[in-house]
Amino acid sequence: MVTLASSKDEPWRERMFLPNYQINEAARYTGVSPQTVAAWHKEGGRKAVTLSQKDHRAALSYMQLIEVAVVASFRKEGVPLHRIRAARKFVATSLKSDFPFSEYRFKTDGQRLWIDYEQIEGKRGRGKLMGADNYGQLAWSEIIGRLKEFDYDEGVVVRWRVTGERSPIIIDPRVSFGAPSIHGTPTWVIRGRWEAGEKVADIAKDFGIKSLDVRKALRFEGAIPEARRAKQWVH
Repeated sequence: MVTLASSKDEPWRERMFLPNYQINEAARYTGVSPQTVAAWHKEGGRKAVTLSQKDHRAALSYMQLIEVAVVASFRKEGVPLHRIRAARKFVATSLKSDFPFSEYRFKTDGQRLWIDYEQIEGKRGRGKLMGADNYGQLAWSEIIGRLKEFDYDEGVVVRWRVTGERSPIIIDPRVSFGAPSIHGTPTWVIRGRWEAGEKVADIAKDFGIKSLDVRKALRFEGAIPEARRAKQWVH
């Protein structure tokens, strides 16, 4: 479980729990609809809650955003929603975790969810997995793939490679106050410079990054760098 014991020396840890991400932002980053993000946090009705309950339309914290991202990745791998709910409930209860998908490393075979047993038992659990959606059944880790777009440190996700394992665009609470960034520069800053009329090459030079990375940031922000160039040739 993540604590704020070291937040005085590492203020970024406090930011992990602050509501900094709007639902539509979380939806865009994870590739699911805003309605889906809201539904995963909604309690009541015939379906069990998928993620931690929050106020309607309230912004998400970094920890909540990562849980949405992990669940979205599970769904893209084909894991049924009822197994995701069962896994989260089991880990939250047995390990006393408020944000299980942000605090523990999971693996999946496309149907089941497993948690690295080493996180619980130390060296004794090395090479084994615990079936999070099946009340602790053990398996060997070599046969199941890990979600590789998430980086962990001291028991928590500290970096999310937003568009995939090799993505240069990351969300990290230690960098740019948790805003999506590329090589340390927030993507919204790059978009602002581009929308102000600056050239891709000039932006790249100012921030010490490649023009290709500027274009990747612009596309992530929903801007198409080629569009302005094409528009300039219209007479």
